[in-house]
Amino acid sequence: MSKRLITSESVTEGHPDKVCDMISDGILDALLKKDKDSHVAVETIATRGMVLVAGEVTSKSYVDVQSIIRNTIHKIGYDSTEKGFDYDSVAVLTAIHPQSPDIAQGVNKKIEKDQGAGDQGMMFGYATDETPELMPLPIILAHKLTKKLSEVRKKGILPYLGPDGKSEVTVEYNDDKPMRVQSVVIACQHSSKVRTQRLRRDVEKKVIRPVLGKWLDKRTRMHINATGRFVIGGPTADTGVTGRKIIVDTYGGLGRHGGGAFSGKDPSKVDRSGAYMARYIAKNIVAAGLARKCEVQIAYAIGVPEPVGVFVDTFNTAIIEEDKIARIIEQLFPLSPSEIIEKLNLKRPIYQKTAAYGHFGRKDPDFTWEKTDMARAIRKKAGLD
Repeated sequence: MSKRLITSESVTEGHPDKVCDMISDGILDALLKKDKDSHVAVETIATRGMVLVAGEVTSKSYVDVQSIIRNTIHKIGYDSTEKGFDYDSVAVLTAIHPQSPDIAQGVNKKIEKDQGAGDQGMMFGYATDETPELMPLPIILAHKLTKKLSEVRKKGILPYLGPDGKSEVTVEYNDDKPMRVQSVVIACQHSSKVRTQRLRRDVEKKVIRPVLGKWLDKRTRMHINATGRFVIGGPTADTGVTGRKIIVDTYGGLGRHGGGAFSGKDPSKVDRSGAYMARYIAKNIVAAGLARKCEVQIAYAIGVPEPVGVFVDTFNTAIIEEDKIARIIEQLFPLSPSEIIEKLNLKRPIYQKTAAYGHFGRKDPDFTWEKTDMARAIRKKAGLD
């Protein structure tokens, strides 16, 4: 029996990098709501007492960027100076300008099907049958823990918690099958008035055990606020930047990553739409039963509609040849940027809710890339039905 340990992490929406992701995607949503053809690439930096938004926007609409920033910070939970970051008093700076005409000429085509990719690069999608979500277990559990931290804070179950927090889960695998949680790490911002001993007891009882349940055993190690104190959090403690949690956003370190971040980018940027399509394809291949694991790579050249390459890796779990799976992908799935946008209906203001707790493996009808509606067609093409 082959034993190995795999670890993934997640962060709450109050983590400084996620504050920035949510602001960038909030601006994107506001622009798409008024003009679905908006081209957006906005980056946010948040630090003590200040938020800076910079980037490129070409749109027929106008949005109140300052209000979006303040409302997002408030919604996250930074609503008083006691938490170190306050939506009402934070300074807001903007440096937004139109998209480069050199990029626009390759993206803005009169005939939409000729629309080229907004950048070069490679995107990856991954799926595995080890969870109902067809995602790796470590990242699913890590996300559930951070969502639970947010839930017990917002519902007043643990009212002394602050918005900032992180989780880390290490899963023990035997022969590629997840068996147990070997260790769990929680770091959560808190009021200075709560004792560390109480916080650790409450977090174990109200967060860890309800979420991890059957995966825990007597040998599982728990590290809750291991330094003993986490009062100062958010952008005051650590400067945040958009797009700095790309592994948290995807598969938790399982599978490859092309390096492109998602938040703040409209779907003409294949960093985002291409990665969503790659996940959609990989998930449908696993759902169709062609493989227990599947990773799909799609690569693009800027201004060119069709991908320059499609690659499939099933980690020796496929029941048919991988080159045949690649041909099935090219026959069944639209892969130019305009076709991906149409297939997945991506010109909608749905992106701020993707910014925290992962872009994949979530049950939400707006996450069209999570559907498995192509599984039957894949099986038929493969000669299995």
